[in-house]
Amino acid sequence: MTFLRTATLSIALLTANGAAIAADPPKPKLGADATPITADHAYLKTAAAPDYWAISPFYIHQQTSSACSLASVTIAVNTLRGLPAMAEDTLVTQDNLLEATKDERWAEQAADEGDGVTFADLTEDTAQSLKAFNIDAKVEAAQPTKDTTATLDAFRALLAANEESAKDLMLVYFNQGVVTGDWDGPHVSPIGAYDAATDRVLIMDVDREWYVPYWTKTETLFKALERPAPADQGVLTGETGGWVHITMK
Repeated sequence: MTFLRTATLSIALLTANGAAIAADPPKPKLGADATPITADHAYLKTAAAPDYWAISPFYIHQQTSSACSLASVTIAVNTLRGLPAMAEDTLVTQDNLLEATKDERWAEQAADEGDGVTFADLTEDTAQSLKAFNIDAKVEAAQPTKDTTATLDAFRALLAANEESAKDLMLVYFNQGVVTGDWDGPHVSPIGAYDAATDRVLIMDVDREWYVPYWTKTETLFKALERPAPADQGVLTGETGGWVHITMK
């Protein structure tokens, strides 16, 4: 959401008396709980994967350090709206989505170094964005730390149902570091696919300065939904995540 990243440098530090202290070794791009699509795309070669192919043409990067919600909802609106038929009609961009919703709160949260959105904000932003572009869809949200019915089994069942067609899609609000092994903070991205045989989810991460889409175990992602934002996340401190399910009516 708000990315206060620093690159890890492989250098030695010196103490006051000149003794060397080894710096932390550089981290791999992804930790053990994430597999990039560049290394594993077998599922996409054998399964229909309707959501992945529907989302891919509209897959974009977040335009600021805090615009993951804005990028994710823009992807959702474009995917469900489809390619406009007429030459004069543009695709939905992050900027014209903000213009269409006229939401000053969201614009401030999604600005560079903005606070980022809460889970409740994401749900509201999704609903108002669909309405702004006349997309007749139902928005349902669930937050495991607050909803006793939002269990891991329920999440798996919804992922499986969502994988059946491109008439619905899911956004997840999750702790990115639980999955990637790096930055510890809240993040939003769409779900691209669910491989039930391996119980893995494909996250179409909009943090494209750093990542490509990656697979992670459903259980790992569920833990990322439950992890509270750490104390350095300002107004989002303690915020937990969940999923937003959008279904065309």
